[in-house]
Amino acid sequence: MSVDSKKDAIKGKTNQAVGKASGNDKQELKGKVQEAMGKAKDKVDEAVDKVAHKVNEKTDK
Repeated sequence: MSVDSKKDAIKGKTNQAVGKASGNDKQELKGKVQEAMGKAKDKVDEAVDKVAHKVNEKTDK
């Protein structure tokens, strides 16, 4: 997990907890979106790494 995706996930979980504790549905939803963005960034990073690895294998031959 990259630093950015970890940061988004942590911010998201924090906003969810604060929103839930304070009864602020908007903040809780914002946290869920932030956490989902962190997970999406992580998936994109993994895909990029796999593609880069495959390209490097092909070009090294």
